[in-house]
Amino acid sequence: MEQLSAGRKLDRAFEELGKEKTLSFEVDLDTDAASLKALDASSDPEPGEEIPDEVAELLSEAKITVTVQSKKPLEKSGEKDLVGSAMKVSTPDGDIIEYRMIGDYTYIRADMDAVGKTMGAPLPNADDLPPEAGAMKDVLKGKWVKFNTEEMNKAAAEGEDAGDGPAPSLDAKAQKKLMKALRKVIAREVTFKTAGGEDGTEHVIATAPFRTLLTELLGEVRPLAKGLPLPTAKELKDAPNAKVKADFTLKNGELTQVDIDLAKLAENAKVKKLGLTLRMREGTLPGAPAGATTLDLPELMNGFLGGVAMSDAEFETSGLEDVPQD
Repeated sequence: MEQLSAGRKLDRAFEELGKEKTLSFEVDLDTDAASLKALDASSDPEPGEEIPDEVAELLSEAKITVTVQSKKPLEKSGEKDLVGSAMKVSTPDGDIIEYRMIGDYTYIRADMDAVGKTMGAPLPNADDLPPEAGAMKDVLKGKWVKFNTEEMNKAAAEGEDAGDGPAPSLDAKAQKKLMKALRKVIAREVTFKTAGGEDGTEHVIATAPFRTLLTELLGEVRPLAKGLPLPTAKELKDAPNAKVKADFTLKNGELTQVDIDLAKLAENAKVKKLGLTLRMREGTLPGAPAGATTLDLPELMNGFLGGVAMSDAEFETSGLEDVPQD
């Protein structure tokens, strides 16, 4: 009875989230720099390719805040129903990157000094750029810039037409079929139990063997999402099958936090702390920032990287592959 009761409580909590029109949450790695360094060392990086101390420190402290707002309840919303969205990456020292998609425009600003540290090399100084760099100077100064979202989407679509075609996607019918299949896998492979908490909170603890669960989930996804670069069952055989635990915190039936312990997956005794925490937040969609400079597509595609000649000594690119991609 406890298995059904705990699982149903979690189902209801997610159903309540789907009824909201605005959703805001915060994600951060529950780890420290030493654990990230140990995790990196276990992958046998090439000499000179080890994760820098500054990057490990930044990742261990970084938090991502996301807000999405729709005209309809989120469970019934499509892309056309979205009022806007916002995302921010921050550390105790301040915001690193922030974007807001509101109306016809997407707004972006970044702390380029912090971005340069993440890339492993400083970026050019805005004052050193030629006049034709235009709004790219504001980008380097950490000011708000904006571009037309539809124009960017069209440019991306043209790039897909010229390349490998549009990205694979699922229609609404396939999505519902997939969700039904995934729920069956979770019910079969995940063990649920409840535990009490402070201030009237309740915890639903979900435990599952990582490789088994991932293999079965991807097995359901693969037939419905042909063309997606999913790992094969053979490739997954090397994945650790340690049991992963997720702690869902509920208050008055509402989901407030999720803590996932990933340390066992590292299979490294030196990785003392490795987890992921998601906190639900009361939030409103921020407005469009005033005074943002328009960044048109030619500037975006052929800005300071295309308009300013830099030698390898001036702009080291060896760390670019390590930068997280949106």
